[in-house]
Amino acid sequence: QVQLVESGGGLVQAGGSLRLSCAASGRTFSRYTMAWFRQAPGKEREFVAAISWSGGSTYYPDSVKGRFTISRDNAKNTVYLQMNSLKPEDTAVYYCAADPRLRIALSHHEYDYWGQGTQVTVSS
Repeated sequence: QVQLVESGGGLVQAGGSLRLSCAASGRTFSRYTMAWFRQAPGKEREFVAAISWSGGSTYYPDSVKGRFTISRDNAKNTVYLQMNSLKPEDTAVYYCAADPRLRIALSHHEYDYWGQGTQVTVSS
């Protein structure tokens, strides 16, 4: 069992940056694949980034590749999402998710644990 708490969302102008954090409880954090998803009003939950348990592998969709970076600090039980060159279309609620299986899944259906979400709003 793991509990996730996101922070770092807010309002930023287009072209700006934000860093999201997701703090996890539990002693087995280092065994989890971690990911970020986002959901805009009226849209499906969308995969944003994932990182393997060791941090050695990361995955991004084309929509954020080169602008977003996912990282983790297993000593601090925390995963981060650095978002640069933000665009208005990045506006959404961003969720942190954890998967205890040793794999990288890109569908939100595959993740067992979720945070409450943090709002990111990018103004034009």
